[in-house]
Amino acid sequence: MKVHVADTSVLARTMMRRKQKDRVRHGVDLGKVLGEIVSWAERFVPSESGSVLLDDPVLKWQEKENGRLFFAACFGDKADELVGTSISVNEGIAGQTYSSGKPYISEDVSEDETFLQSVDRRTSYRSISIIAAPIKIQNAVIGVVELINCKGRTNYESNDLMLLEVFAGYTANLMENSLAAREFEELSKIDNLTGLYNDRYFFVRLEREVERVREGGGDTSLIFFDLDRFKEVNDTHGHLAGSAVLWEVAEIVREQLVDIVAEPVRYGGDEYAVILPQTGLDVAAEYAERIRAGIEGAVFLESSVRPDEDPIRLSGVITASVGVASQSRSVPPTGNPRVQAEALLRAADKAMYRAKELGKNMVQIAE
Repeated sequence: MKVHVADTSVLARTMMRRKQKDRVRHGVDLGKVLGEIVSWAERFVPSESGSVLLDDPVLKWQEKENGRLFFAACFGDKADELVGTSISVNEGIAGQTYSSGKPYISEDVSEDETFLQSVDRRTSYRSISIIAAPIKIQNAVIGVVELINCKGRTNYESNDLMLLEVFAGYTANLMENSLAAREFEELSKIDNLTGLYNDRYFFVRLEREVERVREGGGDTSLIFFDLDRFKEVNDTHGHLAGSAVLWEVAEIVREQLVDIVAEPVRYGGDEYAVILPQTGLDVAAEYAERIRAGIEGAVFLESSVRPDEDPIRLSGVITASVGVASQSRSVPPTGNPRVQAEALLRAADKAMYRAKELGKNMVQIAE
């Protein structure tokens, strides 16, 4: 049985079950998971075709009345035309199952007003009988598993629907495990203090991006900086205040990168890096200057770090010395991806140290 799975952009959208800004990047093979789900559904209740539909969690919470159900995985005739498309959560048997949270059986869709005829018209498919069951995670409906046209019989029966309900529970467990695995993987990449990526993720991601440029062209840039006079904060106000400053710097970095694809990293201590995929040196330098100016103009520790103390409101002390380098203009085009990634890091690091030597609080471009 051939299973058609939606492309990664659709899967990423339907599996974004945290804040919208937490982009799905890497993780479990969702296509494989969904393929297994629909294959087992057909074994539970042999059918001519079927689908797993998943909701859009962003629309679900922001615009519930305009929510969509995406055909994430389909099998059967015309499945290739259906997969990746969507319907309203208020339409059809799948929409009714999703909205009510209850299973649904339609023994003859020609006499069922809930049936959405437009899908059959679009695909030139003839549905006769349908059963559908909601997929629930922690009592929240996230999708629907739907089977069409029972094999060997004209119509589905109540026993078929009971079997599909059991299978929907199995599906929910698979989905929940996939989400948990994804979240664990994402957390393993994150620096606990700042919420930025950590150095372990940094080296893997930089090497991968360098390899992409080697194979497909373009450029990758790297911003590398550390904080000037940060030791004074620790010595004067204590390490708790220092940790708060590191977190606030991470917030500034995020704010300055909202309009570009970038991966900010806490490299270690008071050092930070930003990987800028598909970005040239000149554009990277502009964002480096935005980060530097944002840090220079910030008032740190406006909230108390301890309940019994007044806010410190640190201004004019913390600045950043920043180095910028790009793969095409700062490193020789030789060696394997790891060698080139290390060379790119060295180039940005060297430029950062030159900024310090020239007086700090400035951006320097790698020679």
